[in-house]
Amino acid sequence: MNILITNDDGIGADGLKRLAVAAVKFGKVWIVAPDSERSAVSHSITLRHSMDVFPVSDYPVEGVKAYSCTGMPADCVRVGSLSVMPVRPDVVLSGINKGYNMASDIQYSATAGAAFEAAFQGYHPIALSEGFDDIHEVTDRYLEEVLGRLLSEKAPAGHIHNVNFPSCRLSECRGILYGRSVSTGMFFKDHYNAVETLDGGGTRYMIEGVRTADAEEGSDFRAVLDGYVSVGLANNIGY
Repeated sequence: MNILITNDDGIGADGLKRLAVAAVKFGKVWIVAPDSERSAVSHSITLRHSMDVFPVSDYPVEGVKAYSCTGMPADCVRVGSLSVMPVRPDVVLSGINKGYNMASDIQYSATAGAAFEAAFQGYHPIALSEGFDDIHEVTDRYLEEVLGRLLSEKAPAGHIHNVNFPSCRLSECRGILYGRSVSTGMFFKDHYNAVETLDGGGTRYMIEGVRTADAEEGSDFRAVLDGYVSVGLANNIGY
């Protein structure tokens, strides 16, 4: 199996490395990832500027061919699969993102955006995320198990597999729930704080998000709140 991995946290991200360690057990792995963080850029691609791609000779996972890219995560899927790799990927893995990508946050997520680009290109897309708390016990326990199942279950056209690992201790995790729907709620309810008055009558604002726990039964958000690994499908516009 030929596997392309990207992310939105950048080529040096720990989640990317841990995903590569798991992925090499399933096939040949190429990484094309942004040279720095590109969170919340959704499905953006670069149209009017060139992109630079550099090999990473000292990537810390043996057997992986890694490259950094000055473009967006969706660009990494495009240039990685169409130009960098000598063959087309059988599957594209995006992640492991630091921060959940579920509920309404999916529409902003560049982790999901890269996976949707993979779906658009006709590849098998899987997006993977975990919490911000740097507790990796659940992810490390279930990552290979989830990959092993999803790699043999191709998503319908225009859809991605979307996986979220709860940020709790392994002893607190209740297992895996498959077939989770995308919650219509919000993990963060945002507002904007005025932080500075600018010359000319302007005001500088900074976003602040407040975590919520309003999630419906059967959804990705509910699963994570209840301590489960959430696995489900998310669809792109038009599907």
